[in-house]
Amino acid sequence: MSKPSSELPRQIPADLPRVLGASQATAIVVGTIIGSGIFLVPREMMQDVGSSSLVYLAWIVGGLLSLFGAMTYAELGSMLPYAGGEYVYIRGAYGDTPAFLYMWTWFAVAKPASIAAVTIGLARTLEFFPAFHWLDTRALGAPIPLLWSQVFAIAVTWFMTGLNYLGIKKAGDFQLVFTVLKGILILIVAGFCFASASGSWTNFSTSLPHAVGGVNGFMAALIATLWAYDGWNDLTMVAGEVRRPERSLPIALIGGLFIVGVLFMATNAAIQYILPAAQIAASERPAVAALSIVAGPRGAGFVAAAMAISIFVTLNGTVMSGARVPFAAARDRLFFHQFAHIHPRFQSPSTSLIVQGILSTVLLLFLSQFQQHFELAVFAEWLFYMLTATTVFVYRRRRPDLPRPYRVWGYPLLPAIFVVCAAAVLVSSYAGNLKGSLLGTALILLGLPVLWFVRKRYGTSAPVTH
Repeated sequence: MSKPSSELPRQIPADLPRVLGASQATAIVVGTIIGSGIFLVPREMMQDVGSSSLVYLAWIVGGLLSLFGAMTYAELGSMLPYAGGEYVYIRGAYGDTPAFLYMWTWFAVAKPASIAAVTIGLARTLEFFPAFHWLDTRALGAPIPLLWSQVFAIAVTWFMTGLNYLGIKKAGDFQLVFTVLKGILILIVAGFCFASASGSWTNFSTSLPHAVGGVNGFMAALIATLWAYDGWNDLTMVAGEVRRPERSLPIALIGGLFIVGVLFMATNAAIQYILPAAQIAASERPAVAALSIVAGPRGAGFVAAAMAISIFVTLNGTVMSGARVPFAAARDRLFFHQFAHIHPRFQSPSTSLIVQGILSTVLLLFLSQFQQHFELAVFAEWLFYMLTATTVFVYRRRRPDLPRPYRVWGYPLLPAIFVVCAAAVLVSSYAGNLKGSLLGTALILLGLPVLWFVRKRYGTSAPVTH
């Protein structure tokens, strides 16, 4: 029989301090979304649809769908502004088991895989420069074959983990400064392209004759834009550390997505001003190819540097948000209580951060075996995007009394559109990679015996107080 709450002091745990303002919160949204994809996806999209008009239509539709999701999350986040974000909303609407499986998926698969992918992406971007060619050489032959790029990725993982260990205020200020720098660099890239005599508006009327085309091609391009816009939900995971969340969260989520949309469209337009459709589709890095034409090797180097900074800022947002989910579950006695530890000096979820860093390091050490399964993170994300968005209907029906500083405009239509589209992306993910998706499902369900063990060890979970 579990002890009464008065005998379990960890049922009333300390809170993380609310030290993030609206500007830092917006930087988390913008900085986490914009990684390397802004410079790379134009190629994939052009191969899918074959014309600039359809590329822009895909960007607009993908941006609107992401905006519908962000608006839905803005209502949930301003109503329930606690650490853990989606975990909190799912637990309040559907109970402990779905919430635990969400936490387990993010803790064991999605976030460590994302961190590993981002850091390796950073290493490969830096290999563009001659000074970093050593990253592609072997560091160790036995017992574990190891490249210097993996060693570098592990070092960067622990640098960013250390920054967040020192407190979210420092990490938030870092995010703000470097997100502003990232935005400036992207605008400089666009400005160079539009100011160049090498560009032509006639490129916008060119097409790719052998594109996939049709509904299938457009859906593939749309999914590419949704991947590019991915990451806006990370802010809700640190909602417990945002000042005036009833105001700051909707501003950051909705305003941040508008900023991202403008930067994405400007970059795509700048590339197309320099390159015709066929060259965009044939170039591995369209932005690098465009700046090479405009400014030669130095231009290409500038884009590579902008990509590296962009990826670096994305990593900070990913590390920051991921550690808050197991922290929130541990506070509710739905995970090992050590994860609820708050560093007495730095006021950070220190244990969660360290374990997250360890899991990411393990993946990086065995990257060659794990790399093919990075899509598991994508599968898990859209499953829980869909589930989380449905909770807005549950709360509207069951808890109409809860204060809602922000109400999603267009309810119930816009949240319903997002849920349906998330389901379509999920089905597409399953159909496109059945083996990986089945493995992802198995890894999610693997959380059930872990939940059984946690319940056996800690007894009844803390009550939902909201």
